[in-house]
Amino acid sequence: MHVLRTPDDRFVDLPDYPFEPHYAEVPDGDGGTLRVHYLDEGPADAAPILLLHGEPSWSYLYRFMIPPLAAAGHRVIVPDQVGFGRSDKPAEQSDYTYARHVAWMSSLVFDHLDLTDATFFGQDWGGLIGLRLVAAQPERFARVAIGNTGLPTGDQRPSEAFLNWQQFSQTTPVFDIGFLINAASVRDLEPAEVAAHDAVPRRLVQGGCAHLAQPGGHLARRSRGPAQPGRGRSCARTIARSSAASAIRTRSPVAATSPSAP
Repeated sequence: MHVLRTPDDRFVDLPDYPFEPHYAEVPDGDGGTLRVHYLDEGPADAAPILLLHGEPSWSYLYRFMIPPLAAAGHRVIVPDQVGFGRSDKPAEQSDYTYARHVAWMSSLVFDHLDLTDATFFGQDWGGLIGLRLVAAQPERFARVAIGNTGLPTGDQRPSEAFLNWQQFSQTTPVFDIGFLINAASVRDLEPAEVAAHDAVPRRLVQGGCAHLAQPGGHLARRSRGPAQPGRGRSCARTIARSSAASAIRTRSPVAATSPSAP
């Protein structure tokens, strides 16, 4: 498995994100390992709260939730899913499946962190992945809360909003994470916040952010070219708010580096 890694300088001085990075090695499912990033704030011996982000965000999404939860006496664990944020990014579409995302997060939460008496909160695909962890080992979890997510069985037809998102996700030439998240927010994000959502270069997120909307459960997408002009904010806001996921691009291309690079 060929793995890419986002350069550390992409995460320097991000607004409202003063947290120290932590890393764990998890099996990649192909005979190797992946480095998974997570935040670990608050008292180490306190009951943990596990926050899992969805597509196309990363742990930056929870920057305003972490401080008050830690101040209330909780240990707050916030991973970056594989393919997102500071976590490693397998380079091929075929490296990503729903089952692998569940296995990667299981290795982090159960094997490395050994969380118990945990409160789980999952958003978007963080819910579809995290709820599988709850179902697998419910004795580890004291509470569950979810937002904009669920655990579908596949027996029902997807909603029209999701089907609209699926069509958009398969036909748009470029995903602009900062633009889409800003369009779906209740306030206009500051330019520095939009740039922070775009911290991961497009070429490094081609694997982690995509085929979530496609049949088959693969979580990978390749960017298809430069952005097209003329996409209105109101259109993007409608799509972003009516769909269960978003997608990703960055405005400033940065060369991909392998984990072994300095």
